[in-house]
Amino acid sequence: MLSFGSHLQVFLAAGVTDMRKSFNSLAGLVKNQLEGDPLSGHLFVFCNRRRDRIKVLVWDRGGYWVCAKRLEKGTFHWPEADSKAIELTAAQLTLLLSGIDLQATRTRRWHDVER
Repeated sequence: MLSFGSHLQVFLAAGVTDMRKSFNSLAGLVKNQLEGDPLSGHLFVFCNRRRDRIKVLVWDRGGYWVCAKRLEKGTFHWPEADSKAIELTAAQLTLLLSGIDLQATRTRRWHDVER
């Protein structure tokens, strides 16, 4: 199981991504479609049409990492969005990867956090 620090920024690519894409192609999507910086160290997460596979692209000082997950049964609940990318917290990404429907959950307000 992967663990993510709370400081990590996570961006989900809205819509469908061809899972044949790898390092350079995914970095190109981040730059051209999501208008993000693929060298930022943020996580960029992509999902296929059937919602049973995801890929995560991240830059780590020496190069790119591409992590992939394929479900044997079921699907990921991929959030709907009007924008090109959806920003998540590290905790929300962990929930998504664990099969939790993020739209059916809510965040309780513990304290005032400026965003």
